[in-house]
Amino acid sequence: MNQAVTDTSSLQLPDLKAPENYFNREISHLQFNYRVLRQACDESHPLLERLMFCCIFSSNMDEFFEIRAAGLRQQLKYGREVPGPDGRAPQQTLSEIADVAHRYVEEQYRILNERIIPELREEDIHFVRRRDWTRAQADWVARYFRDEIMPVVNPIGLDPSHPLPRLVNKSLNFIVELDGKDAFGRETGMAIVPAPRSLPRLVRLPDEVCTSGDNLVFLSSMIHAHANLLFPGMRIKGCYQFRLTRNADLELEDDLEDLASALRGELLSRRFGDAVRLEVADNCPRHLADFLLRQFGLTERELYWANGPVNLARLTAVSDLVDRPDLQHPPMTPGLPKTLKGRESTLDAVRQQDILLLHPYESYSPVVDFLRQAARDPQVLAIRQTLYRTGADSEMVEALAEAARRGKEVTAVIELRARFDEAENLELASRLQEAGVIVVYGVVGYKTHAKMILIVRRENGRLKRYVHLGTGNYHAGNARLYTDYSFMSCDDALGDDVNKIFQQLTGMGKTLRIQKLLHAPFTLHKRVLEMIERETSNALAGKRARIIVKVNGLTEAEVIRALYRASCAGVQVDLIVRGICCLRPRVEGLSDNIRVVSIIGRFLEHSRVYWFANAGEPEVYCSSADWMERNLISRVETCFPIEDRRLARRLRRDLEVYLRDNAQSWELQPDGNYIQRQPAAGEKRVASQQALMQRLTGSS
Repeated sequence: MNQAVTDTSSLQLPDLKAPENYFNREISHLQFNYRVLRQACDESHPLLERLMFCCIFSSNMDEFFEIRAAGLRQQLKYGREVPGPDGRAPQQTLSEIADVAHRYVEEQYRILNERIIPELREEDIHFVRRRDWTRAQADWVARYFRDEIMPVVNPIGLDPSHPLPRLVNKSLNFIVELDGKDAFGRETGMAIVPAPRSLPRLVRLPDEVCTSGDNLVFLSSMIHAHANLLFPGMRIKGCYQFRLTRNADLELEDDLEDLASALRGELLSRRFGDAVRLEVADNCPRHLADFLLRQFGLTERELYWANGPVNLARLTAVSDLVDRPDLQHPPMTPGLPKTLKGRESTLDAVRQQDILLLHPYESYSPVVDFLRQAARDPQVLAIRQTLYRTGADSEMVEALAEAARRGKEVTAVIELRARFDEAENLELASRLQEAGVIVVYGVVGYKTHAKMILIVRRENGRLKRYVHLGTGNYHAGNARLYTDYSFMSCDDALGDDVNKIFQQLTGMGKTLRIQKLLHAPFTLHKRVLEMIERETSNALAGKRARIIVKVNGLTEAEVIRALYRASCAGVQVDLIVRGICCLRPRVEGLSDNIRVVSIIGRFLEHSRVYWFANAGEPEVYCSSADWMERNLISRVETCFPIEDRRLARRLRRDLEVYLRDNAQSWELQPDGNYIQRQPAAGEKRVASQQALMQRLTGSS
């Protein structure tokens, strides 16, 4: 690797630490969610897919409030206020979050009510409101309520002996205003009706009570219509849905004796963390909304009025309830590289040459086969794998268990703290242990986010190592929805490096010297800075210098300052950042040469690629790490070089497709806004995901 030799201290630089040179992390996060929401208006997506983007936006906002907004409130609560590089204090950031989030949520309901629902109606898909029920439909709903809903609903009257119950995070609830006395002669003015999570939020009416099409009814409508049956002898003055979002981040000490036991305890508390947001139906009387705010210790800033269902994420059920493939993306058949076609053994193919796959355009099956064949190969002696998000019933988990049952030495490093997958990972760990797999939970204080498989095989009297390294999780479902690279090799140095990282994760001892891999928290951050500075030096020396990086987030301040220096030296920097970006591009005298684009489309862009011109000898890496503090400093991550020139050229070609995108690409402006790129007059439309799909699968 060439090292920088030119002195960069002569550069005339502005104050790189000035707060105005950084965007706020949380506002940038919200902007990504908004770009997802805008896909619901993009008619190049089929209608049900556009509805799905509305749902994804809702789910993304839930997680934002559960983790990011909740974290800021925790800082205020415990007096641990830590401003970011942008200089904003948590209180100021929370105020800005409220302003931005309220606008986005209002637009979400406007898109749903004014565009999606009317267009679904034109396709004969109806959300049937109570006022529109026919007599036959009303009778069917009444029977459904009596048989399916009423037996599992438990209304709770509010009085001095029955205070407001502790409601589960994100659960659907109803506040009911009552008039009259109950069986004990008590005057109860209000009650809460929690909707059991076992009940579907959307029900399809049977065809025999409908004239045509697909007719769907919300659970909330059925409860509103028959709330009087839950309070016999009392008059219902009003029934209004609401939903409370709580802090769902887990807090674990670094010196735990038993991480699994501690995590099991914390998972129970996640459902009842501090309140952070209240969503209320927009027809709810003000005094009832104020009552709920007081009960949960929230203010007007945390109140969100919903012009529709309070949890739009539940509308994902529509695709399962209606049979309309014409309103969804046609199924995609992933491609298979020529090097793998006709081969019975993936290991044999890897022995011939390194293999690089881009999912979902290229099949994930070779990765599964890589592990499954190793599990059954009598010459394979040991298998090691990291698991972050995978699913307890995955084929890869079965392969690990089978390998252990066949007597192979199998080790799984399972990251129990993969957010919102903790319970599944605990179950996964138990299943693997029962099969005889050695299960390790990684390093306390450092999430194991690296994606690695190591296979040790006896060949011709010596041991040979095969590795898989990836940018995404070992999850077959994600591999159909996320864009990620898989790299398979039997390079001796890479195999030795991966083996040493597994040793560090499972054993004790000093940091081991790694030959080719970069790995966090040890060498990755430092080396990224060095490679950026090398491009800066090369530019000042008149050599070829360019940086192209594709990541999901860019927040780490030292990296951003290094990129600013590179720009000031004349390095062209192209950043493909899907989500959060704190770097301010195109600022005169600071970042004139930096462009930031975000690709939003059918698939979630998840791959990480770093490309450096290196004075005409390009270096290219794939990685599990984004350029964020957590990835570079406080996680276990891997970054692996692509040394095969053929594969390196292929990666550069993929990056150029993203940079040419003028259909699914949003460009970050100096003021912090994103503008969706459009083809110029006479310019060919380029949608990067469609172009990659066509090239790698042969489909259009």
